[in-house]
Amino acid sequence: MKRMLSIILIMSLVATAVSPLFPLYRLRYGLNSLELSLLFVSYAVVLLPVLLITGARGAFWGLKKVIRLAIWLAVVSSILFLANNAPWMLYAARMLEGAAYGLFTGAAVPYLLRFASQGLSARAILLSGITISFGFGLGPAISGLITEYMPAFPSRTPYLLFIFLLLISAALIETLPNKKQTEDDARGKISIGVPAGMSRHFWLMAALPVFTLFTINGIVLSLIPTFVVSVLKSTDLSISGLLALLLLGGGALLQLLPLPSHPVIRLRAGLVILAAGAWTVVLSGQESSLLLLWIGVALQALGTGWVFQVSLRLAGELPEAKDRPRVITTYYLAAYSGFIVPIAGLGLLSNVFGMTKAMVVLDAASMLLILFTIVYSYYFKREYETLKDVRITAATLD
Repeated sequence: MKRMLSIILIMSLVATAVSPLFPLYRLRYGLNSLELSLLFVSYAVVLLPVLLITGARGAFWGLKKVIRLAIWLAVVSSILFLANNAPWMLYAARMLEGAAYGLFTGAAVPYLLRFASQGLSARAILLSGITISFGFGLGPAISGLITEYMPAFPSRTPYLLFIFLLLISAALIETLPNKKQTEDDARGKISIGVPAGMSRHFWLMAALPVFTLFTINGIVLSLIPTFVVSVLKSTDLSISGLLALLLLGGGALLQLLPLPSHPVIRLRAGLVILAAGAWTVVLSGQESSLLLLWIGVALQALGTGWVFQVSLRLAGELPEAKDRPRVITTYYLAAYSGFIVPIAGLGLLSNVFGMTKAMVVLDAASMLLILFTIVYSYYFKREYETLKDVRITAATLD
């Protein structure tokens, strides 16, 4: 499991590492806020259909083969980022990166779950979630620090390191066993979707919260690098990378806080804290305060950790064991959907109304989703207790 988690960490950090470089691309190629947002979104536009197909057919093709292909696509993407000399190369690299991570996400968690025994599957899901979140934050921090403090070829140098790390991943995957196909795998059975009996709870308590989370955090990852430079007037390119590390890496570590222990209460608290952080980030732009930005992102980190942790936990707990891999793939589809229309709309609104007002509009829409989830959670909490009692009774009878 440790080797697979190492591969997940490397692939995750490479997937988000480009965001601190956006101000450099803006200056070099004259990209505006909309074009930068589209560069960010192009990743998810490709990732989603690839993840959908991989979730459905990945086990039939062979999970290890899919992971291997994903790693090598990530290498090609990194080479394009390293060699870029025109905007189209950035978009091509970003879309290849989306294809790579779509393949990887659709295969990595099911592959990891096949290593875990029935009793360890919940632990495997938890560790994979923490590793993905920490990797998403670590990648921008590394590229931001390299760009700021190693100024020779600042938009290219980070990718020398990332290519090296990806080659390590390529070597690691070859040391892992090929998992035997099940009968369903051999038939190429569709392995994505949500069983009807848990559909409403899944979409409202797992999918909707993570969609909202990725929408709000997409602002930080896509526009904060430009926000720091153009609104807060800071020229330190490492700040946006460290903010991403605080948001996502900090969010991963804050999942380890034991209280509140009840998952539904923890999810509610996380959503409220996430909302408070998002509005503090907006206020930092209105006040031109870097300190407020750090405080806002720190609040979002705590909210991010708890919302991601609980929503992923519910995606793993609600289905039966046989349905768990396809439900978790559906969960990630919902998550990455939060990167597309909202963030593209943010770029468009930024061109028309300015960055701060655009963030207000998107945050206001997100608050409505948060409010709806919190209201529904009061009904779900009673259902969740009943579900746990049924599961405990079934386990005792077995």
